[in-house]
Amino acid sequence: MKIAKAVITAAGPNQRTLPLQTLVDRDGVARTALAIIVSEALAAGVEEVAVVVSPGDEGAYARAAGIHADRLQFIAQPSPQGYAHAITCAKDFVGNSPFLLMVGDHVYVSALKTGCAKQLVDVAIAVDCAVSAVQATHESKLPYFGAVGGKRLPSRDGLYEVTEAVEKPTPTEAEQRLIVPGLRAGHYLCFFGMHILTPTVMPLLAESRSGGSAFAGALSKLARKERYLAYEVNGRRYDIGATYGLLSAQLALSLSGPAREEVLSMIVELLAARR
Repeated sequence: MKIAKAVITAAGPNQRTLPLQTLVDRDGVARTALAIIVSEALAAGVEEVAVVVSPGDEGAYARAAGIHADRLQFIAQPSPQGYAHAITCAKDFVGNSPFLLMVGDHVYVSALKTGCAKQLVDVAIAVDCAVSAVQATHESKLPYFGAVGGKRLPSRDGLYEVTEAVEKPTPTEAEQRLIVPGLRAGHYLCFFGMHILTPTVMPLLAESRSGGSAFAGALSKLARKERYLAYEVNGRRYDIGATYGLLSAQLALSLSGPAREEVLSMIVELLAARR
């Protein structure tokens, strides 16, 4: 499996301005969230990147991409018909190739030298099938994420065979359908905002694209058609659209870089000033 293409979705009505926000990256350089996300994809070995945007947003996104602007192809989602529909807008771009799917309102911070996207790409190549990045998440956060159920594979730590995917399940629904042996009590494998998908998913998305659970529904169908795994990436996702999400992402980026001690000192000074 060669993963040379990436699709970044950024057309949601509540999402379109978020990738344009400026953050200071781990190296102390001010960049937009979009530029940081695109860099993550390129560092994973991707050669072509398509960004799904609302009509008319192409210029703003090209400027926000900075030095990566010439690496991007913009695809307009004609009307806000949901996440699954946004992905299908990139059908011609994807063609018959597997692709990396990322969301434009998340920033990913790896706990390793290898980026989160690169970790996921390496696993997908090794297992030669679709793989979703997941993060063990407390049930109190289930209203914000899709989640998967399945079983742990003994061949590799953090790798699971997916049997079902559900969008924003209730705790009762998750307990009934998404229990994964080996996870801490009250925790479930929730989506990380990053997937390696095969072209098989496109017609499944087209069939399921109405309703809020269309994406998870398509992945459940994918699990019944071909091998589909989930992988616990060694890192964290930060939803910059959440309350204080941009602040959380900024702190995480700052604390992951060489200026960690300086940032910690600034935080201590701020806390001390509030006493």
